[in-house]
This record gives sequence, C-alpha cells and structure tokens, in this order.
Amino acid sequence: MSDTVETATKLNLPPRRKRLSLPTRLQSISQLRRRRIIFAALNIATYIVLLTAAAYLMSSGGWTLVDAIMFACFAIGTPWAVIGFWNAVIGLWLLHGRTDAIDAVAPYARAGDQDTPIFAQTAILMTLRNEDPARAIRRLQTVKASLDQTGHGKSYSYFLLSDTDDAQVAAAEEALVATWKTSTPDSGRIVYRRRTDNSGFKAGNVRDFCERWGSDYDLMLPLDADSLMSGEAIVSMTRMMQAHPRIGILQSLVVGMPSSSAFARIFQFGMRHGMRSYTMGQSWWTADCGPFWGHNALVRIRPFKVHCHLPVLKGKPPLGGHILSHDQVEATLMRKAGYEVRVLPYEIGSWEENPPTIIDFAQRDVRWCQGNMQYAKLLNYPGLLPLSRFQLAWAMLMFLGVPAWTLMIALLPAAAYEASSIADYPVTLAIALYIAFFTMYLAPKTAGLIDAALTKGGMASFGGPARFVASALIELVFSFLQGAVSTIRTTIFMIGLAFGKSVTWGGQSRDAHGISWRTAIEDFWPQTLFGVLVCTALYAISPATLLWSLPLTLGYLVAMPFAVATAKPAFGEWLKAKGLCGIPEDFDLPDEIKALDAPMPDHAGPDQRGPDLPPRLPIAHRAA
Repeated sequence: MSDTVETATKLNLPPRRKRLSLPTRLQSISQLRRRRIIFAALNIATYIVLLTAAAYLMSSGGWTLVDAIMFACFAIGTPWAVIGFWNAVIGLWLLHGRTDAIDAVAPYARAGDQDTPIFAQTAILMTLRNEDPARAIRRLQTVKASLDQTGHGKSYSYFLLSDTDDAQVAAAEEALVATWKTSTPDSGRIVYRRRTDNSGFKAGNVRDFCERWGSDYDLMLPLDADSLMSGEAIVSMTRMMQAHPRIGILQSLVVGMPSSSAFARIFQFGMRHGMRSYTMGQSWWTADCGPFWGHNALVRIRPFKVHCHLPVLKGKPPLGGHILSHDQVEATLMRKAGYEVRVLPYEIGSWEENPPTIIDFAQRDVRWCQGNMQYAKLLNYPGLLPLSRFQLAWAMLMFLGVPAWTLMIALLPAAAYEASSIADYPVTLAIALYIAFFTMYLAPKTAGLIDAALTKGGMASFGGPARFVASALIELVFSFLQGAVSTIRTTIFMIGLAFGKSVTWGGQSRDAHGISWRTAIEDFWPQTLFGVLVCTALYAISPATLLWSLPLTLGYLVAMPFAVATAKPAFGEWLKAKGLCGIPEDFDLPDEIKALDAPMPDHAGPDQRGPDLPPRLPIAHRAA
C-alpha cells in the first residue's frame, strides 16, 4: 500500500485514485510552460554571458589557482542576482507596460472584490514559543475585532497554539487568554492549547492542530507572534479560496509595520518599494508553484492534512531530523498533490514586524540558513514537480552564494596582485563586468524606485518625493553596509554547520533596543578583522582597486559603529520625526495598527464598528 493510500485510510478518506478530479486549472499548462521557457532562456543567456566575460577576464595571463577559485565562486554567487534582475524587469513591465497585469498574474484575485457570502469555516492560528504573550495576544484580539467589523466574524475561530516551555511565560499566556475569553461574548470561538514539548517545531505545532481540530474547518490562517492582518484582507482572501477550490495555499504579500527602530525602518523601506515589481515578476512565471512563507496565508486544511506531512530527514541535526524551514517544503507537497500555491503580488493589509537590530536580523538569518540547507536532502524526494525541485535549490542558493562571495572578496588582493603583473590586462572588461553585476544586484531596488515614480501617488505614499529620494539614498548605503556585515556571520555559521553546529529556536526580540559598544565588539570583531586585512592588502597592492571595492568591503570596516548606530533609539526617533525611511503606513496608519496602542473594547461586533477604515480601492485593483 502506498504512503498516500495508507494515510488516506487512516483519516477515513477515499484513496487519491478514487477521488473526484481536481477543479479546472486557473491557467493553461501551455501558457505557463511558455512563460517559464521565456524566463529560463533570459536567465540562462544572461548567466552564460556573465560567465563568459568572467572566464575571459580571469584567464588573462593564464589560469591560476586564484583565478579558478574566483571563477567557481562567481558561478555560484551570480545566479541569485540574475534571477532577481529578471524578476524585477518583468514585474516592472507588467505593472507599467500592460493594463491587465492582475488578470495575467493573479486571475483568481477578482473574486476577492465580489460581495459573496462567506460559507467557509476558517481557523486563525497563532503559534507561540516563549514570546511576549501580551504583545502576541493583542495582535490576535485586533485581528478578531477587525473581522467582527466586517460582519463575517462568525465564520472565523481563533487558536493560540503554544509551545512555550518557560513556566512564567506559560502562566501569563493562560491568564491573558482567560481574561480575553471572560470579556468576549463569543468566547467559544477562542481556544488556547499548550504542548508539553515542541516536537516538529512550528510545523509540528500546526500539524497537532490539524489532527485535533482540522476536520471542523475548511481553511486555516497561520499567524506568527508578530503578525497582523486586516479583517478586510482576510475576508477577501477567503472569497478567493471559495471561488477557486484548486488553490491549496494562498499567500498574502507580507509587509513591515511602522517601527521606531532605525534598522527596521531602513530595511523595510527598501523591501517595501522593491518587492512590488519583484513579486509581480516572480508570480508571473512561478504562478501555481508559488512560495509559502508559513504565516499570513490561507491554507486548505484537507489537502494539507493528507498530503503535507513533513518527512523526518535521515541523519542527525543540523541537517537531519525535523525540518526547520518547513513552509517551502509544504508548498512543494501541496503542488505534488495537484493543488496550486499562489502568492498575491500586491499589498492587501498583511503585516509583520522586522528585526530591530543587525544582531536580531543575523539570528533570524542563520535559522533560515540552517533550514534551507536541509533542502539538500529533499531534492530527490519522489513525486515533486521539476519547478518545485528548482525552488528548493533556489532557496539553498540564496545562502550558498554568501560564502562564495565572501571567499571572492578574501581573494581580491591576490587577484589584484596577479592582474598588476599582466601587461594587457582587460581593465575595461573588468569594470564593465563589475558594473553589470551591480546593475543586476540592485535591479529590485531600482525597479521599485521607478515603479514608485511612475505610479500615481507612489512617492507621495512614502512621504513625498523629497523624503522618498532621501530615504532611497539612505537605504542604498545601508544595504551595502548591512550586506557586508551579514555575509561574514552567515559564512561562519555555514562553516559551523559542516561541523554539526545548530541553532536554537526561541522567542524573538521585536522592540527597538540599543546595542552597547561591548556587545558590538564581541559580535563583530570577525567582520572588522576581515575588512582590515582585505583593505590593507588592497591598498598596498592597488589603491584604485580598493576604491572600486568599497561598496563590497566598507561594511566590514564599519561593522561595529554600524551595529551601534542603527540600533540607537535616538537615531530611530530622528528618522521617524523627519519622516525618513517611512513606509505608507507611517503616513496613513491603518485602524488595525492604531488599535495595537489603543484600549481594546470588550467586544466589537458588526454593530460596533468603531472608526471607519480609510477609503480603499477594491483589493484586486490596488496593483494597477
């Protein structure tokens, strides 16, 4: 008996071969195949041109060991930039070169604007592990109040799924939920459950919900402790899932929330304007094979429960055992079962908080790194679609490129020394290749800036043209410095992975806080030492090469002051006061975000609507 049939039997479901066929596809196979061929051809052609230029450059004067290593590193590190470039270019073309972008990319989205009844029963899940319980529960209360205001609140239930192992935090969770239920007339729709262990981590937590309560609901909406969504967005996405039963996962485009942290403000400003074109382009060709980020997404419970049970990987941690980055694997398993995984390519009222300091950012990054590296054991998993395998490899490539570029930078002095001894070294080609790479690397940011400039009210939503341009310059410098600081941390961690080093998974810091100079020295001395060695050697060999390298190397030298400055509360407050690096929500605060700092009413039913939401375009039209 196959695994699929055996699982279906245990759940009292008919075997897959006896079930009714899936609903009609949203887009034809031939149409999507054509798009993917075009995208692959553009990327492969660009990659070959870059590799050819790099090979010619490095073979000048004859191949050496340094040349061979740098060429291999370039080959590993470049694809991520190439894919990002074409995603951004295609997305910008869709947004401003066509009038039917939404129909072409997200044909299901129009259903979100229809005034159809809500008949699906949806469970909204918030997973917790040693988080600030008051902060997390307040977000779930806000989601409930916003949904109740839509008049469809009775179709949604709320589950706090705790994996907390700190007794004091657990007691606070239980007390806060009890208080919430006491003050809520429909408290039967609020459930709190705490596991005594966190087997399977977050994925195991959600799996436990599916086994215990999944049969009572059609859809589930997982939320992280820092997640927030508007009731309007959730209802709209529910209508999309009702209208298109072939969609197994519908991922919203999650954006950052207003922050007083300088690091978070600058980081999410760049992400916000850059992600529109990138996501639109990515969704054009991934289409039904979109990614899943594990939260702020609607999931069809029945196929998830039957088909998305994660395998336990062979071997010991860090690469064996339970899968840490479970979300993308669940997306591939959903596609394997014949259901579509879609990403809404525009903002809809779905938010999260970003790490407030470079240290918090790096801690989150290495958790993702370890989880993504586990995908190596899944690339030959039976039955996965070719595009799903590519997406797993692509997720790995994001981190594999980091040590590759770090090694290239470490070898720059040796390469510069070799080049200085070659009489006819092709300097013009070297400069052209360098500029071409940075053009591609910066393409998502550049496309985002162009998109904001071409979109009516685009720059105004970021505080006006002057603030937008100033913020873009700040963020550009920030991104180069932050990138350098992060690469060393990730490279060191990946070396540790090879020797069995693993991450620990606990609560995350959400609020702005400072970093002391002592902490900065303890955490960032490797970056500083690396930068001093590389830059000193470059200066001695070729001062001109050192100047050209500064976008890549300056961040190492200033890692400590960068960490201290971007975590400084006063700097964050200054940016906020000047309106710099603000996102649209900073200048037009949604009611759901306002509610996080306002007294929570005992009950906000459909007849107690509170302040009206700001006038908005129908959701499916906001990307036009």
